[in-house]
Amino acid sequence: MTAAIVGPGGAGGAGAGTERARALETLGIEAGEREERFDRITRLARRLFGVEIAAVTLLDEDTQWVKSESGYSGAEPVPVEDAMCRVTLGEPTARTVVEDTRVDPRFARNRFVVGEPNVRFYAGEALTTASGTRVGTLCLFDSRPRTFTATDVAILHELAAWAETELQRSAEMDRAAEVQRALLPGRGTVDLDGYEVTGSCVPARAVGGDLLDWYRLPPDDGGEADVVLTLGDVMGKGIGAALLMATVRSALRTAGRRAGPAEAVRQAALALEADLEGTGTLVTLCHARLSPQSGVLRWADAGHGLMFLVRADGTVLRPGPGGLPLGVLPDDRWPEERVALGPGDLVVAFSDGLLDLFPTVEAAFAEVASLVTADPAGCVAELERRAREAALPDDVTCLVVRRCR
Repeated sequence: MTAAIVGPGGAGGAGAGTERARALETLGIEAGEREERFDRITRLARRLFGVEIAAVTLLDEDTQWVKSESGYSGAEPVPVEDAMCRVTLGEPTARTVVEDTRVDPRFARNRFVVGEPNVRFYAGEALTTASGTRVGTLCLFDSRPRTFTATDVAILHELAAWAETELQRSAEMDRAAEVQRALLPGRGTVDLDGYEVTGSCVPARAVGGDLLDWYRLPPDDGGEADVVLTLGDVMGKGIGAALLMATVRSALRTAGRRAGPAEAVRQAALALEADLEGTGTLVTLCHARLSPQSGVLRWADAGHGLMFLVRADGTVLRPGPGGLPLGVLPDDRWPEERVALGPGDLVVAFSDGLLDLFPTVEAAFAEVASLVTADPAGCVAELERRAREAALPDDVTCLVVRRCR
């Protein structure tokens, strides 16, 4: 038996198949790839209805794929023209209930009805995208005839709506991840003669709440063009944290273009006060401003504390504690620190998710200092690799600035 029970029926012609394939591509769904979020639905459906098999199927131009199943582990794709769920896609009601397949002419001669596993009951509801394209089903199978009540129909409908939401969420999350990536500064986007600026942000989920930003200010009259750098961490993960991260980034960019680090943090905190209070969210961050000609780096720390300086001779220095995170006290103020970077000196800042890559906090600082001294860009690449391979529960972000000469 294949988990994709088959049978005759219609779901439109070749044009409908092409439309389904395009809709799945737009959703960013890998039709045959298992995902726990769909497995939860099929496991629940099987328990609620007491059937032998529950499945989520997806159909493209020529193949029906089993996205999830409960009750059978040998799921295989089948041709669309044989798929029982194809009938459901073609139903005006978007639903098919067959209480006894042997007395239904659409399925009575199906080889899975007349032979193993002798399927006698089928119920399926179409899964429809936001654009109105039916791309799959939530379906139930059993080897015994069954009565399907109006209550059962209502429950199946609710579970199918859940599955549809998950389908749509894939497209939304992919788009959110695309937008968030666009907000990150690209490596090499700040061309500083005599400096190297590099960083990386790896969200724990499709999107995350860490903030990484740098940009060059217009030069003052007759002066130098400073560079503003920010690394922050919004409490929480996922889409909610990502939305707040974008808001924090905007507030800091607005304030940072006209004020020094400490004052910029204060202005941003005031602008964000209502949002942070309303969502019960805290934000830690390190906001800095580098004057390339003099090598002076000024910064304000808002409850972050994950920053250190490595001198050219290998000496590692950690700044003292800064102020409170944003969102703790209204109209708070943050101290501004400064350091003069000499040739070979570098500054490293990172989010607390990076600590999960190491057994202890001390080990994290020691190994990152060793890696970054040898090769800043290589250090960032290595930490990014570890973060992606470890599938950590928190976002991992790091920022490195080195004065080369």
